[in-house]
Amino acid sequence: MHSVVSFDFSVAIVPGWHSTIFPPYFVAGAIYSGFAMVLNIVIPIRKIYGLQSLVTKRHLNNMANVMLATGWMVAYGYLMEAFMSWYSGDTFEQYMMKNRAFGPYGWIFWVLMAFNVVIPQALWSRRVRTTPLLLFIVALFINVGMWVERFVIVITSLARDFTPSMWRMYYPTVWDWATLIGSVGLFLTLLFLFIRFLPMISISEVRELIAEHEEVEP
Repeated sequence: MHSVVSFDFSVAIVPGWHSTIFPPYFVAGAIYSGFAMVLNIVIPIRKIYGLQSLVTKRHLNNMANVMLATGWMVAYGYLMEAFMSWYSGDTFEQYMMKNRAFGPYGWIFWVLMAFNVVIPQALWSRRVRTTPLLLFIVALFINVGMWVERFVIVITSLARDFTPSMWRMYYPTVWDWATLIGSVGLFLTLLFLFIRFLPMISISEVRELIAEHEEVEP
């Protein structure tokens, strides 16, 4: 799905979208934000339902390591996007990058860099990777950062396209906020229904772990 969406962006002529780095960059971003979202869901559920023996700190540490690796892939994508806008010599691409970083939406761009690149470097610390509260906070920053990334990609490119007479600032309306909050509410509703009526932990996997544990014991 992410590779299809990224191809849709990359074949467009709009500055900021016309980039061949998008397909792998979007896939890495999907893994990055996906693991962050799983942690934001699992850590509270693990605490509330007492699942510490099933979802151990080893699992949290491994997921944090995956986030750290994919986070660097995403950071590399940001770097290559900026480099190629300069290296291409395309005036429109160069203006897009300058406008994205220092234009009217520049503060959002730097929030994106802080949330997706700077703050996740805390995952180099094993203490952060194995402390549920700290890991939850870092994962939350990543999820917000990945949402901001979509805003930056879509809005900053459309707000300043090829025709200056069409340049506009985007201000979210009450319906935009309602759609955002409603989508979050729908997701949480479906999540709670899943927790209520379906097993949170795969029974087959737990059986395999128990069998392996019994084989190891003398």
